[in-house]
Amino acid sequence: MFYFKKDHKSLTLFMVITLIMALALAGCSSSSNSSNSGNAATAVDGGEKKADPIIVKFSHVTTIDSPKGLASEKFKELAEKYTDGRVTVEVYPSSQLYGDKEELEAVQAGNVHIIAPSITKLVGMNPQFQYVDLPFLFKDNDAVYKFWESDANKKLMNSLDNYGVRLLAMWPNGFKQFVNGKYPLVTPADFKGLKFRVQAGSVLEAQFKALGAGSATIPFGETYTALQQGTVDATENTFNNIDTQKYAEVQKHLTVSNHGRLDYCIIVNTKFWDGLPGDIREALEKAMAEATDYAVELAEDLDQKSFENLKNAGMEVVELNEAQRAEFVKIMEPVVAEFESVIGKDIIDAARAANQ
Repeated sequence: MFYFKKDHKSLTLFMVITLIMALALAGCSSSSNSSNSGNAATAVDGGEKKADPIIVKFSHVTTIDSPKGLASEKFKELAEKYTDGRVTVEVYPSSQLYGDKEELEAVQAGNVHIIAPSITKLVGMNPQFQYVDLPFLFKDNDAVYKFWESDANKKLMNSLDNYGVRLLAMWPNGFKQFVNGKYPLVTPADFKGLKFRVQAGSVLEAQFKALGAGSATIPFGETYTALQQGTVDATENTFNNIDTQKYAEVQKHLTVSNHGRLDYCIIVNTKFWDGLPGDIREALEKAMAEATDYAVELAEDLDQKSFENLKNAGMEVVELNEAQRAEFVKIMEPVVAEFESVIGKDIIDAARAANQ
């Protein structure tokens, strides 16, 4: 304890001493707080700070309730599960990021990491992928899946390395059918003069030319408006796409022909994929394999449900019998022959063998 007289000098000395003590105490307190802060950080962190998750952007053009949309959500679920949250998959359906014209360039540039275009979008890289458009090449779904396991198709899947992308898997949608807004399509003669919306591709142009019809390449997301406004009279697509894109609102007639396929290829940016840690890539491959199994099971179920939806929506349905279908097959034989040298006899032979 300090004693002092209440004169000016004593008071000044007291104030100086008090100030020194206060500064000393403040220094101790600061040191103590610093020590406590460090201990708290260690307690909160419990070691190294957890790394931010790897973001995988998955872009596609169909609705979330389509086979592709649901399978991509399944991949997201499994990828995040198998990587224990070290990966976050961001799915962008319905052309939210890129339309079907831009998405391939986007994945090559690394602006997105995974896309799921229709197989025919790859014809610019390898024209053999046009096999999917060849009319009446496959007799049923099982034949398609069998072909996907063939050596010919596996060689085809590995043909994209020079383009900065890798084909990871095939996902089915289903067989294509004809829809139009004018009258029932029962025979090849009924197609004359109609204008069909098609995806880009020489095979499809040749297909409709053989039927005496015209064709116009229109992006998938713009097809409804083109049908509504009469830019085109008709289109071809799977039951599920016809249903989920609500074509029944602007098209009255449906012909069940099962004439071509609409299937998807899952494509990843190679630089991004190869740059992933090995355990992460292995987990994503596992997720993709399981999502593919899910896609196969889902596609057939949804396609048939959509067929029922279209009938319930009031579409007038023509189901080709064997004799009627055979007439179309005969008309289309020259189209298959025309593209054999482009697509490859080995591809066509493998597809036909899968029908056995």
